[in-house]
Order: sequence, then structure tokens, then C-alpha cells
Amino acid sequence: MAAEKSGLDRFIKCAGTMRTWMDSITNAFDYSYTNGFTEGSNNKIKVLKRNAYGFRNFRRFRNRILHIFA
Repeated sequence: MAAEKSGLDRFIKCAGTMRTWMDSITNAFDYSYTNGFTEGSNNKIKVLKRNAYGFRNFRRFRNRILHIFA
């Protein structure tokens, strides 16, 4: 790669990162599925948990989570 031959530290580091992750990057374009839904679900649960800080009833917390996704 030309970036590796440039002699600039940041370009060399970027080229190394690209070389390391090239398979994963190209797979993102080749396949149509992602883990976006799972990440979004985890985020919703974390926000609910932050808002429910101090509540002691786990069953109610569980029911709130199930209600969000119903």
C-alpha cells in the first residue's frame, strides 16, 4: 500500500488497521444482515435500567422490558 510507504506514522497505522480488518469490512458489504436489532434492544434495556434506578422489584422491571418489545 502507498500509505505504508509514505513514512507518515498516522498513514502507516491506518494502513495496518485496514489490513487487519479488511475481511470484516468487505463482509459488511457482501452480506445484508447485521446485529443492529440486538444492539438497539440492548440500548433500550440499558436506558430503562437507568430510569428505574432504585426500584427493588425485579419482576416489575422484567415486565417493563417485555412491554417495551411487545
